[in-house]
Amino acid sequence: MKGGEVSGREALKASASRLRQPRLSRYMLEEILPYLFAGLAVTILLLLLGALQVVIAPLLAKGANPLLVAKLVALQLPEALSRGLPIALLFATLLGLSRLSADSEIKAMQAGGVSPGRLFGPVMALGLFAALTSFAVGETLIPRAKIQSLGVQREIVLDNPRVGGLGTLVLRDAFGRAISVAEVLPGGELRGLSIATLRSGQVAREIITAERGRLQKGSSVLELFDGQRITYQNEKPSTVLSFREGKLPVQDLQASFEGGNDLKPVYLPLRVLWQRVAEYRRQNISAPQEFTALQRKFAEPLAALFMAFFAVALAIFSFRSNLNIGLVWVLLLTFLYYATWSVFRVLGENGALAPALAVWTPNLLFLVAGGALLWVSARR
Repeated sequence: MKGGEVSGREALKASASRLRQPRLSRYMLEEILPYLFAGLAVTILLLLLGALQVVIAPLLAKGANPLLVAKLVALQLPEALSRGLPIALLFATLLGLSRLSADSEIKAMQAGGVSPGRLFGPVMALGLFAALTSFAVGETLIPRAKIQSLGVQREIVLDNPRVGGLGTLVLRDAFGRAISVAEVLPGGELRGLSIATLRSGQVAREIITAERGRLQKGSSVLELFDGQRITYQNEKPSTVLSFREGKLPVQDLQASFEGGNDLKPVYLPLRVLWQRVAEYRRQNISAPQEFTALQRKFAEPLAALFMAFFAVALAIFSFRSNLNIGLVWVLLLTFLYYATWSVFRVLGENGALAPALAVWTPNLLFLVAGGALLWVSARR
């Protein structure tokens, strides 16, 4: 009889524990989600302020159309969302779980028969959702937004060519031509033009230089003055022609204020980047930017999972150690990830570290740190 009573109590306890799990998950999500939205808003704002300082403010100072500049800012949102989501998740989970620990709510859960390890379920599910969202945004919205931003920069130049004075302006059109402009004078006159017709992965087959030029406003024609046209055969000049005046039709002209004439490798769709990296490997070509970009496609979204794991491990450690992880420490840990990610990314893109090591090291540091915290907590 007593055995039956014990068995019945255990069954009721197990049933009550199962009923508590959905409530516990909802409660934890209700605690973390407000911090997540707030952290994401702040992160996006900080990333946009960085763009404002580097490009947007100089554009406005040189008289660029504010509506076009606002459109350019809006097109930075997908990248800010994709990059900011894992960072915001780390901030939110650290802050939310540290509050649960400081208010002894984790202790109350344990007293009610819920193991602190059950915190992993809802938090890791949220981390997986954040990772998938970040990856989806990176593969769908970011490539299109970056292409559109090049078009908006072209519109800014055509509307007011003086803004090209930000530095060496590089234009690119649908015919594969890269147009470098050394200086843009008031009134829209271009100086020091160099136009190269490119083959993918090969040297230019034609180069046109001109002392002066002008984009005809409202049309797709580049007027050139006092220039020279050189064509190449087997990398040697085959034709050299000089001219006093000429017109160069351009199509789908795009501009970049960053000195490049194409999308950075990390902004390419995964399929395109994968094919490019496979071709470089086949030809044994060293291309650290492309190889690093391919690793970033997976490592940066999955950072959300590593951060969720670390946050739960830190919450359990703080509970077992009676430590309070305040806002200052949360901000420091969030900044630590961003700083580590930035440094290792630069090392990978410059070939100082193997791409996989450079990109995955920040994630692995959080994984190792979380594992160490759980090990120490288990011994207490």
